[in-house]
Amino acid sequence: MPPILQAPVVNLLLAGLPNEELNRILECSDCVGLALGEVLCESDQPFLHVYFPLTGFVSCVTALVGRQPLEMGLVGNEGMLGATLSLGVNGAPMRAVVQGAGTALKMTASQLRRELSRSPCLQHTLNRYLFVLLAQLAQMAACSRFHEIEPRLACWLLMTHDRAHADHFHLTHADLADMLGVRRSGITIAAGVLQQRGLIRYARGEIHMLDREGLEKVACGCYAALLQDYAQIFA
Repeated sequence: MPPILQAPVVNLLLAGLPNEELNRILECSDCVGLALGEVLCESDQPFLHVYFPLTGFVSCVTALVGRQPLEMGLVGNEGMLGATLSLGVNGAPMRAVVQGAGTALKMTASQLRRELSRSPCLQHTLNRYLFVLLAQLAQMAACSRFHEIEPRLACWLLMTHDRAHADHFHLTHADLADMLGVRRSGITIAAGVLQQRGLIRYARGEIHMLDREGLEKVACGCYAALLQDYAQIFA
């Protein structure tokens, strides 16, 4: 199944808005760079800004005391960071860290609230996006409980590839371990198997996608389910 996240410089949520509403958002937004490792928000802290990624992508992570952080989702140009503001909830549900450097449209939280009050289409779009995020959280919770590391790793690599807009990206063993909530030794073994099969090339944190179709065959069914969820928004 081909990836749905192919537009390199367009945020797909905004692209579906009527021109008048889109132009208002563009007028009150700034195009900013997203630096690798930059923290965009902290859990339970109020959103000061929201982000509509264009070429970069953001990792949303949660953590329990005494445990390593666990990645709960990725936000690329298919979505936005700060969508819960459309529910009237100001606090960020998770920590957000830039996982892939790039660019994004940035606006203040107050500006988004103002546009939500003026734009029924934007409100409707973000409500649908939030539904997809909820479905994904449920899917990934089941995935982490029932699927083996290797197909889960293949799934996350495909999700990252969709948002990276390139056939190579930077992910360390620690990053991958956080994605899957497993020990680094498990990542070493699983990544080694994928590399031996000629699906990826992995060295010093640099991952090169060599055979995407082959990786899709290895990935668990959660990847196809995630694509179907997004298809509900962008159909």
